[in-house]
This record gives sequence, structure tokens and C-alpha cells, in this order.
Amino acid sequence: MRDARPTAWDTTKTIAWSFFGVRRRMDHDREGARINPIQVVVAGFVGVFVLVAALMLLVHWVAP
Repeated sequence: MRDARPTAWDTTKTIAWSFFGVRRRMDHDREGARINPIQVVVAGFVGVFVLVAALMLLVHWVAP
């Protein structure tokens, strides 16, 4: 059986799926009970930064 503490990868996957808005109910309930709120906030900020940076790069590439 898996360890009760989530890894950084588990938290990253949780945040990534939340950006898309798609997540199975069972996975959401299981991960929601295990993840640390501080990790979620940090991963969320990193995810937003990566998303904004990717969008800026896309805009500069499409409209030079």
C-alpha cells in the first residue's frame, strides 16, 4: 500500500488536474484528505507562473 503522505509529484498532479477542471471524484476525495494546504498553495503559485509564462511565450511566438 502507498504511503499516507503525498509526494511532491502527487501534489503537482492534483494542481495540474485542477487547472483543467477534470478530476475523478474518488481521486479528489482521496488526495484532498492527504495533501498539505501549504504544498497546494506553493504548487498553485508555481503552476500559475508556468501557465502565464507559457502564454506569454506563445503570444510572442504567434505575434512577433
